[in-house]
Amino acid sequence: MKNEIDKAYTFYKEEFHAAALYSYMAKIEKDGKNKERFNELYKTESEHVMFWHRFLKNRGQEPKDTLTKPNLAWSKLQRKILGPRLFTSVLEMSESASTQDYYEFLNSVDMSDEERTELKKIVEDELDHETFFENEKSALPVNNIRDFIMGMNDGIVELLGTVTGLSAVYPTNPLFVGVNGLVVGLAGALSMGIGTFVSVRSQRQVNDGIKKKMQLLFGVSKDRAKKELVNKFADTGMPEDMSNEVADKISGNQDSMIGLLVAESGENELRSAAFTGLAYIIGVAFPVLPYFIMGSSFAALALSAVLAGLALSIVATVVSITAGNPNVKGKIAEMVISGLGAAVISYLFGLLVQNFFGVGA
Repeated sequence: MKNEIDKAYTFYKEEFHAAALYSYMAKIEKDGKNKERFNELYKTESEHVMFWHRFLKNRGQEPKDTLTKPNLAWSKLQRKILGPRLFTSVLEMSESASTQDYYEFLNSVDMSDEERTELKKIVEDELDHETFFENEKSALPVNNIRDFIMGMNDGIVELLGTVTGLSAVYPTNPLFVGVNGLVVGLAGALSMGIGTFVSVRSQRQVNDGIKKKMQLLFGVSKDRAKKELVNKFADTGMPEDMSNEVADKISGNQDSMIGLLVAESGENELRSAAFTGLAYIIGVAFPVLPYFIMGSSFAALALSAVLAGLALSIVATVVSITAGNPNVKGKIAEMVISGLGAAVISYLFGLLVQNFFGVGA
């Protein structure tokens, strides 16, 4: 019973906070359609607050207003830092987690038929909210965010490993380590940018080739084009009779058939290359810059590891937000541990090189 009450009180607090947040979003939102939608969300969440208030009172509890200024201030700060669209991902992630929690609560707790009906409606509302935020998030330049994250993560991890290994070999010459780190970083940025450019362009060329093939097939034999589409459906696990039925219905529409067979990414290879290369250089700065301001490689290495860890934490947070993964702490731990783990291995390898070849300074 106590666990049930604790969960219900948690839901009550979360809904109270959500109602206040959506009221705030409605006030600052400039787009008229979104302003109206946030007002609707505020009204819906207020109804959810009342449900949990009644639920707790029916069980002898006296719930109080639980909104704290620090919590709301933190949400407002997130919105200002992340911007409206990226902050939407945070809201979508929260709604997704709430939906799952409510569904589990619905199926595990004793309640009246009336309460069960109301809670089912709340779950439907939360699913509707989640869909709204997913639609808003779709306006984000996801491909470029992916390029930036990939470039920055690689820059941090690769250069942290590089300067760590060099620190073991040149413990008294931090400037030498820093200069070499910059050279490696510049080469890495160019390599990442060129690699991304080639990858995106190659994928577009492959897609163009498939389009031309399908246009040719459609012009020569619609039956052959239809067969290609049926095979595509079969690869996704769709039953054969359903695949044939869908293919029959759209076999006369060339654009629809090609659209189903070829995924349009809309990526621009120059922009993707620029995002990846620039992000790599930014990532390089965190582990390398300490070597230009510290008196020894070991002191620089300590600061480098701290800065790299902070940067990886930021990258992990952005990854979680854009992916809708509520386990932000888990993602941070994963990326920081893997990055610092690579640094430890690089340091040990540096010691091995120093002892084996007798180099160092």
